[in-house]
Amino acid sequence: MMNNSISEAFPQEYESGLEIEKANDSALDDDGKPRRRGTMWTASAHIITTIIGSGVLSLAWVVAQLGWLGGIGCILAFAFITFYTADLLASCYRSPITGKRNYTYMEAVKNNLGEKMQKICGLMQYTILSGATIGYTITASQCMAAIQRSNCFHKKGSHNHADCSGSHNPFMLGLGVVEIFFSQIPNFHQLSMLSTVAAIMSFLYSFIGFGLGLAKVVSGEMRKTSFTGKEVGPNFSASEKTWAMLTAIGNIAFSYSYSPVLLDIQDTLQASPPERTVMRKANFVALTSATSFYIMCGCFGYAAFGDDAPGNLLTGFGFFDPFWLVDLANIFIVIHLVGAYQVLAQPVFRALEMWASSKWSKSDFVMREYPVTIGWMNISLSINFLRLTWRTVFVVLATLLALMMPFFNDALAFVGALGYWPLAVYFPVEMFIVNRKITKWSSRWIGLELLNAVCFFVSLAGVCGAIHGIAKGLREYELFHAQD
Repeated sequence: MMNNSISEAFPQEYESGLEIEKANDSALDDDGKPRRRGTMWTASAHIITTIIGSGVLSLAWVVAQLGWLGGIGCILAFAFITFYTADLLASCYRSPITGKRNYTYMEAVKNNLGEKMQKICGLMQYTILSGATIGYTITASQCMAAIQRSNCFHKKGSHNHADCSGSHNPFMLGLGVVEIFFSQIPNFHQLSMLSTVAAIMSFLYSFIGFGLGLAKVVSGEMRKTSFTGKEVGPNFSASEKTWAMLTAIGNIAFSYSYSPVLLDIQDTLQASPPERTVMRKANFVALTSATSFYIMCGCFGYAAFGDDAPGNLLTGFGFFDPFWLVDLANIFIVIHLVGAYQVLAQPVFRALEMWASSKWSKSDFVMREYPVTIGWMNISLSINFLRLTWRTVFVVLATLLALMMPFFNDALAFVGALGYWPLAVYFPVEMFIVNRKITKWSSRWIGLELLNAVCFFVSLAGVCGAIHGIAKGLREYELFHAQD
């Protein structure tokens, strides 16, 4: 149950669902909150859970559009930029003068850039995070449908003749029910186990995708590839090539989008050693691991399928055998995306709950925790009615929107490109400039602003490509009838 004295003393900062024992120096951090226990490894797990998601499965298609040179170059460029700007953002967690913590991304923007920019940041952050949960719902449903199709093909024989089509909708609805349950995990501090399991799953299915691509290459079944990617021809016009390349850039941006939750992750770390030092190591471990898998999956997927690389390596049915291994990989993806969904949704959940607790601090509906024990499972839970209703409504709306727009590559590209520049580059750069009082027109200021400008145009190109793809898909799509 909540400790009332703590929740009243910190109405805007208190996170519901945490049990606080009797306050003492060893139990609380310097800000009066329960002592943080996060480490470099837990932070790395959170990051890996967030970024090695559905994006990794599109990278064979990405390399097919951009070619060997453009594909690998763009992946490495995004990795370097993300690591650099993530470190800038991590430096904004504490004020360099007072040492005061900024618990959320919006709070850091407010304290460095003002309330107007805070509102713009909040709108962007929560839109992107909500959009990502929709994208993950789409992807997970495709993976579940792929398992069903794989088993159907295996049972009926040749996939060229067997009718194994089916709707994604039941799988989306089932996933929504699962996410409603997991959404009751109160906060980031209690997500460590789910996040760790999800991170392990991401490595497993990425390794399977890489292994299947490698096996196809080693067997001599590799297709024609090129340095410039899919070639323009009778069935692929120059304009289609351009739009595909822009969409591919957006897909890479999505694969590196975790800045919206970076400060939330950093807020789980213990105070010693300094959070920024630990976060830099976590960023390096997570991004190095992710980039290695991205290049392996993207390159071997492209080598295996050439210009015909599927948009989703494990659900596009480039691989049929061994069917049980493909099924296992898709199961791993679903488990991972359940955890990634929660990591991305937590800041959205927290925003409304913090606002409600500050506005209605005496309301039992908002503030009171009801302990529940499941005897036969020996599990103790804490139910809060605001958390139960608000988070359920969020998951229902995300599921409904996923049912309405199940476009994989274009949806990922739009979410990734739209959010990458403002949240991963612009705000971290501008906050760092203010935080460190960097002189205008100095060489460092010019370098940072040049990075800002380049990333803006790259993200804009990705957004345009994604919008074109979504518009094209909508012309061919019947509402609520997503089929394989």
